[in-house]
Amino acid sequence: MLKQRDLQECQSLYHLMIDPAVFPYVRNKSQSYEEYLFTTERLIVEEEQGTSISRTILNETGHPIGTIDLYDIGNKTGFLATWVGIPYFGKGYNQRAKETFFSELFLKHNIETVFLKIREQNIRSKKAVQKLPYVKLANDINPPLYHLINYTQQHYDLYQVDRLDFLDTRNVVQAY
Repeated sequence: MLKQRDLQECQSLYHLMIDPAVFPYVRNKSQSYEEYLFTTERLIVEEEQGTSISRTILNETGHPIGTIDLYDIGNKTGFLATWVGIPYFGKGYNQRAKETFFSELFLKHNIETVFLKIREQNIRSKKAVQKLPYVKLANDINPPLYHLINYTQQHYDLYQVDRLDFLDTRNVVQAY
């Protein structure tokens, strides 16, 4: 379902990313295919340096359908960014990708907390994240960070996933 990023998938991903229903919500926007190649190369280097972790989301046939990234990694925390192409909306890929990625982050990379900032007007993403039992609205839990991410004209809600909450939820689900 997830794989490390490489340049061979860039053309497929670029065409999915530029869709008007997806593009406004992509963190690393690219105005051209060449820029998307450069951005992907940069993400690969950042992962080697330990400042980000980036994966390609695949469908059942192994075709690239989106990306999921942890960026601004520091002090065992980071921010999550994810998108899937419009043909894959509403099919559960985003939730499965998040769960697989959180498992990797918390079990292999020693991450303790993952933050998600979601634009207030991005109803689709807010509804999707609120379905996950281990996600907490963190506007009031972490006021300094909430105010920091809202210093621009864009206004975000802050969510967080703590390692222990995620692992506890997984153990309950696996017990059934």
